[in-house]
Amino acid sequence: MVTDDDASKTPRNDSLMGNLMGYLDTRIDLVRLEAQEKVKTAFVGTVHGAAMGLIGLLFLIFLSIFAGLALNDALDSHFWGFGIVAGFYLVLLIIFLIGVDKKLFQGIADKLLNNTIYKSDKRQA
Repeated sequence: MVTDDDASKTPRNDSLMGNLMGYLDTRIDLVRLEAQEKVKTAFVGTVHGAAMGLIGLLFLIFLSIFAGLALNDALDSHFWGFGIVAGFYLVLLIIFLIGVDKKLFQGIADKLLNNTIYKSDKRQA
């Protein structure tokens, strides 16, 4: 005697379900790999940016110390060179606080980061 359950379990339906499950598993793996790749890219970019920022900061600090010592030597003083360097940084701070608007930096960030998500998508034609 043949029941409805036996009729629905034909070899064709089994292979179709197997193919569908295989497709879904492959699709899930692909999404996982793409997410992993994006996280890795973001991590590498962050570490690289932090390292470059730290190296740049150390360069600026040692350059400022060098400039202060050179001015001290030129002015035959123990402190005026460092005062001049500190004054230079104070003038820069005042210029940034008063004269430079955040919109300038926002415009630069918009231009640099415009559509970066879509540029990294390899599936897009």
